[in-house]
Amino acid sequence: MNKWLLFAFTLVLVLAGCSPSSAQRNVTVEKAIHPIVENMDNNSIHIKPITHFDWDKAYLFQPYTTQEMMTEQIGINFKDKSQIDIRDDIYLLVFVHDHKVIQYAEIDRQKSDFIIQDNGYLTPTEDLIGIIRH
Repeated sequence: MNKWLLFAFTLVLVLAGCSPSSAQRNVTVEKAIHPIVENMDNNSIHIKPITHFDWDKAYLFQPYTTQEMMTEQIGINFKDKSQIDIRDDIYLLVFVHDHKVIQYAEIDRQKSDFIIQDNGYLTPTEDLIGIIRH
């Protein structure tokens, strides 16, 4: 009986470690973006210079984006901790590396909206987010 209990406990730990909600919030990226948006002379943000980790794609989600919409766009089950589906004060920037969501950043709107290219995601070589002022 103890072997089965140990096996079950180990299995739970392994599955928890593989959880899609293991992505970490990157406050450093958030703090780097804030003054760029705050400066009214800026009309765009280059993401690559402010990220100090490897990423393949980054997805930008607007306010009120549902969990299902994010999962469909990314193609990965990502547990959104920001609750963007009920918020209008942030955009959510989600970073993917090796087909895993690794980090995310909440971008304060600061009376602005943000746009990216038509393909729906950023890459380290195509890393430009446009800023639309209100």
